[in-house]
Amino acid sequence: MPNFVEIWVYLSATPLFGLTATLVVYVLVQAGYVRLQQAPWANPVLWTVVIIAALLLATGVSYPAYFAGAQFIHFLLGPAVVALAWPLWQRRAALALHWRGLLLAALVGGVAASGSALALGWAFDLPPEVLRSLAPKSVTAPVAMGIADKIGGIPALAAVFAVVTGMVGALSGKYLFAALKIPTNPAGWMARGFALGTAAHGIGAARALQVNADAGAYAGLALGLQVVLASLLIPFAFRLF
Repeated sequence: MPNFVEIWVYLSATPLFGLTATLVVYVLVQAGYVRLQQAPWANPVLWTVVIIAALLLATGVSYPAYFAGAQFIHFLLGPAVVALAWPLWQRRAALALHWRGLLLAALVGGVAASGSALALGWAFDLPPEVLRSLAPKSVTAPVAMGIADKIGGIPALAAVFAVVTGMVGALSGKYLFAALKIPTNPAGWMARGFALGTAAHGIGAARALQVNADAGAYAGLALGLQVVLASLLIPFAFRLF
């Protein structure tokens, strides 16, 4: 016990705490996810967030102190997103054949994602700054924060909306696609992955990649298209209206 206490005191006072806690929790949760045959409700990102949040609350460690170590993992997010280009390169012939349809689907999907969120916000009479934070909810969190800041929203709130949206998409996608009877042939995996990347950005793309390589590739494409389209069109729409 004394040795454990000494280790805990040392880790909690250094940046190693955030790094060690994140890696240990994620590895354990990922093992459980695999053991449960990748059940959507056992999503490792979801449970890692829940457990880390509970751990910080229980130990009294502040988020800045935690992030001092976790930022080393956060830094890898950029290279991980860039790495999604490799599966797309492997499918470049299919992309050249379907690029018009994919671009149109990305545009319609993005408008539907943002528009439906704004419509619900208006229906519930949410404050203007919350509505502006809600608009980029289907774009990956760092980009959503930048868009929200540019259009007068609250970046931190936009990040929360984006993460929640990604979680909901990753958890519900399998059941929704089954209800819609979208097949699991090559065309079906393309549709499933592209839809998940459009609606649930990076978290959805990670889930798609775990299930099927084709789905993951098209989810990555949808994620990239949403980043570009949302960054251009959402600020333009708010300037008009």
